Amino acid sequence: MGDTNHMMMKSLSGIAAAAVVAFSLAFGAAAPATAQEIAPEQLALARKYVDLTNKAQIYEAISAMTAAQTSKLLSQSNPELSTQIDEQIAKSLEARRGQNDELFNQIARIYAVTYTAEELQQIVAFYETPAGQKLAENAMAVNQDVGRVMQIYASNFGTDFVREVRAALKAAGYNV
Repeated sequence: MGDTNHMMMKSLSGIAAAAVVAFSLAFGAAAPATAQEIAPEQLALARKYVDLTNKAQIYEAISAMTAAQTSKLLSQSNPELSTQIDEQIAKSLEARRGQNDELFNQIARIYAVTYTAEELQQIVAFYETPAGQKLAENAMAVNQDVGRVMQIYASNFGTDFVREVRAALKAAGYNV
């Protein structure tokens, strides 16, 4: 039982880490929101930005990823209960539907601390345009593609770099 709990916690920790990475890639890392006072109008503009930029995509992605991981985790040790597990997962997801408001308010607070009211007005104005709406709709898919390109680039860069350093050291008479 201890090993199963450890594996479950490790798996769920991985889910949380993946969610943080996905969120950062999708929406950029923002400064932490402090306990400072924020004008209600500024917070409202920040929340409007959050709503316009379809942050619900990340909430849905996290929910789907967590549900799939939970199903896999619990079904591996209880294969005879896989139907019941999946049914309960569906019920739990349904019960959580629409509970993203607090998350979105926290995200809005980050933007309200980071940007002035004037900047937020300009940002919101852009996201209300057709180009801004298209950017918001495609942000997650584009950022996933960018992430894949960056992984490939980093891997190739690393391989080429090691080869280059090795060759230079070998040319200098070192056997590495």
